[in-house]
Amino acid sequence: MKTEISIRDYQPEDVQALANIFYNTIHRINIQHYTEEQVDVWAPKSSVENTEGWAKKFPRTKPIIASVEDQIVGFAEFEPNGHIDCFYCHHEWIGKGVGSALMKEILWRAKNNHIHLIFAEVSITAKPFFEKWEFKTVTQQTIVRKGVELTNFKMERTV
Repeated sequence: MKTEISIRDYQPEDVQALANIFYNTIHRINIQHYTEEQVDVWAPKSSVENTEGWAKKFPRTKPIIASVEDQIVGFAEFEPNGHIDCFYCHHEWIGKGVGSALMKEILWRAKNNHIHLIFAEVSITAKPFFEKWEFKTVTQQTIVRKGVELTNFKMERTV
């Protein structure tokens, strides 16, 4: 039986679930490509314990929410200029269609809003997923957070 993934818009009560997904995905999935020091600076414990920053950000960025029944299993922020900011799937739902459901929604919204270029800064871990969705690497970059270097990729695709 195929699990049905529903897509909806962000609600203020989603903030803790999204913070948990952000933190746990980075610490449980991205850890395969980044060091413990790197994931700690990328997703510090405070990002899940203190959701005040998220509560201010999300009403502005209006995340797209993926859920199964009443459980949030992923989210993505898709900005009006075509930028995908956060794109995270619950660590227990990786490879189960959540990312694809979110990406299909982003492509649909892009077409409906006449956005012809979608772009993102993508982790080493997420790069193969984005390549599967026809994103091309523009450049590899090193970002520095609190003195710690992290590698990611600027990627884009036309719609």
